[in-house]
Amino acid sequence: MQAISRAISLPLYDIAATRHFEQTAGATLPAHTLMQRAGLAAARLSLALAPHAQHIWIACGQGNNGGDGLEAAIHLHQWGKNVTVTWLGAHANARVPADALSSRARAQAAGVTFADVPPADFDFALDALLGIGAAPRTAEAGTRSDALAHWLALLRGSSQPVLALDIPSLLDADTGTDLVVESAIESVAAHAQQQTVGARFTLTFLTLKPGLFTGAGRDLTGQIWWDDLGMALGDTPAPAPAPRAWLLGRDRVNPRSRDHALHASHKGSFGDVAILGGESGSSTHMAGAALLAGRAALHAGAGRVFVALLGQAGLTVDPQQPELMFRSPAALDFKNQVVVSGCGGGDAIAAVLPRVLSSAAAAVLDADALNAISRDCQLQAQLRARRGRAYRTVLTPHPLEAARLLGSSAGAVQADRFHAARQLAEQFQCVVVLKGSGTVIAAPGQIALVNATGNARLATAGTGDVLAGMLGALLAGGQTALEAACNAVFQHGQLADDWPLFHPGQVLTAGRLAQNHQANL
Repeated sequence: MQAISRAISLPLYDIAATRHFEQTAGATLPAHTLMQRAGLAAARLSLALAPHAQHIWIACGQGNNGGDGLEAAIHLHQWGKNVTVTWLGAHANARVPADALSSRARAQAAGVTFADVPPADFDFALDALLGIGAAPRTAEAGTRSDALAHWLALLRGSSQPVLALDIPSLLDADTGTDLVVESAIESVAAHAQQQTVGARFTLTFLTLKPGLFTGAGRDLTGQIWWDDLGMALGDTPAPAPAPRAWLLGRDRVNPRSRDHALHASHKGSFGDVAILGGESGSSTHMAGAALLAGRAALHAGAGRVFVALLGQAGLTVDPQQPELMFRSPAALDFKNQVVVSGCGGGDAIAAVLPRVLSSAAAAVLDADALNAISRDCQLQAQLRARRGRAYRTVLTPHPLEAARLLGSSAGAVQADRFHAARQLAEQFQCVVVLKGSGTVIAAPGQIALVNATGNARLATAGTGDVLAGMLGALLAGGQTALEAACNAVFQHGQLADDWPLFHPGQVLTAGRLAQNHQANL
C-alpha cells in the first residue's frame, strides 16, 4: 500500500481494464482472495488514519464493494474497534454476489454489529457503497433507494473523516464526473453543501483510475492511497490493456536551469518569445494579460521577450519589468521566435492569426486566439497544416474554449475531459492543455496525461496568461511541444501548492505567480 505522491508518473486504467485485471487474478487465485485482501488493506489504513476512533461506521452496498467493507469490518472488530455496519444487501430484492454474501456470513459469525440506520455518534466512516459499479438506476425504488440516498448524504456531508474504498460513491472512475446530478438522489449534493466537511481519503484497489485525478475527483477523493492487492499488473498475460492515461509525475519534469549552461552563453542562447495580445480599445483594456505572459516567460528563462500589444494600447515600457521589449506586431520575426498569441487579444487577434499560423515555427495559442479559431474554418485548416511543417504548437483552452473549438458545450467537455482533450489533439494535430481541476495534456497518437499539482489558488484572473508565458519560454529553450506542456503545467501547479510554505498568509495573484517561477520546485 502506498500514498500517491508526485514523484513518479503512474498508469491510470479505466473500468474495463480494471475488470480485465480482476478476471485475470480471479483465474489464478483462490475464490474470495481479492476481496479479503482489499478488506484487510482498508482495515489497516483505517487504523493508521484514525487510530483513536471510538465508533466506526461502515456503509456497505450490495455489491463487491460492500463485500470489501464487510471484510474490513471483520478485522476492525477483531482488533477491538466499535464497528457498526449498515448493509444495502439486507433490503428486499437486493442482488448480492456470492463473494459479498460470503463476507457477510463471515462478519456475522465474527460478531460484527449490523444496523438498519447509521450510528449517530460515529467518528470515522468507510464508504463501501458503490465503488466502480454503475450509478444507482433511477428504476431503483423503495427502502433500498431511500437508504442509499440517506447514507450517501451523510458520507458526503459528514464533518467526520471518511475513507472511500476503491472510489468515492457516485464518482465516475473513468471521467471524474460526479454522478450525483445524473442519479435519482440529487438531495445528496444539497445536503453535503450545507455541512462542514471533514477529511477525505480514498484507498483504490488493484489499479489507479483516471477519474480520481480530474474533474470532481480532485475534491471528492481527498488523499489517495493505492494497494495493488499483491498483483503485478506488468506480469499480466498478453494482451494486457493499455492505460487510459498517465498521472504526470516529477520524473517527467525537467525544470529549466542555467546552472550548467556554458559560460559563453548569451541571451540569444535561450531563445526569443513574442507575446501577441493585450488589446486596448475605447472601452476595454487588456494589456495586463500580455504583460503577465511576458513577465512569466522572462522569469521562466527566455533569453529575450518581446511584447506586441494590439489595438490602441500606448504602452512602450513595463515599469515593473523593464526587460520586456515592446514592438509592433509587424516588426516581430515569427520564424525565429516562439509566438504566444491570444492573451487579452480580443477581436483584434483574428487579423494577425493567419500570419502566426503560417509562419511561426513554435506557437502557444491561448484565450481569444482559440475563440477566433473556433469561428473561422480557414484558421482551423491553417492550424491543422502546421503539423505537416513540423511546427510546434500548444493549445491551452479552458473547458468553455475547448467546447467552442469542438462545437460542443462546456458540460460535455467536463463530462469526459480525457476524451475532449484527445479529440482536440487529433482534430488539430497539436498538443492540447485542457485546463481545470486535473489539467489534461494530450498529443496526437499518444496516451493523455493528467496533472496532479495545483489548487484553487490558481482560480484568479491572469494565471492562464502566466501558464502561456511559461510554455513559450520552454519552447524557446528547445523543448518539444509535449515536453514543454508537461513541464509548464506541473511547475505552474506546484507553485500554487508551495505558495503557503514560502508566503504564509499572502494571497497568490497572477503577478506574483509569474515572478516566482523558480521557487523550490
